[in-house]
Amino acid sequence: MSLDDRLRLAWAGLHPDRRARLVSESGSAGAAVARLVAGAGSEAARRAVEVDPDRRRAQLDRLGVALVARGRAGYPAWLAQLPDGPDLLFCRGTLPAGPAVAVVGTRAATRYGRSLARTMGAGLARRGYVVVSGLARGIDGAAHRGVVDAGGVGVAVLGSGPDVWYPAEHRSLGEQLIGAGGAVVTEYPPGTPPEPWRFPPRNRIISGLAAVVVIVEARVEGGALITARRALDQGREVFAVPGDVDRVSSEGCNRLIRDGALPVLGADDLLEAVDLVLPAPVAPPPTSGSDRPLLEILGDTGQTLDDLAERMALPIGEVTAAVARLEVAGRVRIEGGWVTATG
Repeated sequence: MSLDDRLRLAWAGLHPDRRARLVSESGSAGAAVARLVAGAGSEAARRAVEVDPDRRRAQLDRLGVALVARGRAGYPAWLAQLPDGPDLLFCRGTLPAGPAVAVVGTRAATRYGRSLARTMGAGLARRGYVVVSGLARGIDGAAHRGVVDAGGVGVAVLGSGPDVWYPAEHRSLGEQLIGAGGAVVTEYPPGTPPEPWRFPPRNRIISGLAAVVVIVEARVEGGALITARRALDQGREVFAVPGDVDRVSSEGCNRLIRDGALPVLGADDLLEAVDLVLPAPVAPPPTSGSDRPLLEILGDTGQTLDDLAERMALPIGEVTAAVARLEVAGRVRIEGGWVTATG
């Protein structure tokens, strides 16, 4: 299929299901665009006609967004297995080659749920697993923060364009994931707003990138349960954290467990279960030459993270990831926000 026509369809703003049906019924992306244009008068037809593929590619370059097309190099193999996998991905950062672990849950999470998700994200990252979530408030954001805490690799899947941060306060979190070697990815082109209908299709990408999906807290009606159903349809393993039977935020997890999901009782329990499903991850890399300036700045007395970032003239996210990597390697210790070398 012509990449130009696929770009036109991406910017037409169609629901992913409608776009897939249109291409299937038309036979190709080019025929689908022609069919849209023939139905003159629709907003989607107008947007498709107005797309200049070369200008859109230049826009992606300016934004630092890579275009990853199904059927071409760089497209995640686990997504390629899915009949409804996205045709195009707009990616900032680096997508992992292998399967990952998704940690998701409700936006209206309890303090306990957020703490557990953060601990799980950090534990998985320290073990070397890639962690996928949705960058949303609540459980998703907490899992991503755990990954950043541990200096691990995480992928955030957005329900908006790659240049539209939602929620806005999680922009720094997303940039830290990118800076640590992870990615922020979406099937929606730049400028796409985070409209409610865009999030349910997004969930198939979260589960599609993962071999295991962990639901920490979930209401019966919510995005986390949609992700769980998608995961089961895709043949992924689904784990769930049990909770109080009368707590709304635990009802979805408890029902998943009743219907066959594996219960996990904490971060250590999760790691044991994941180790049975996925091949052993690659060990954390040893301290590299690029870490020596950081260790030299620490000296014998240590520094705060902010002071390190200022002295190294680097974004705080990159410094945090480097410090976390050194902590895993046993080269530094973090206490009360103060970083010291261990010797």
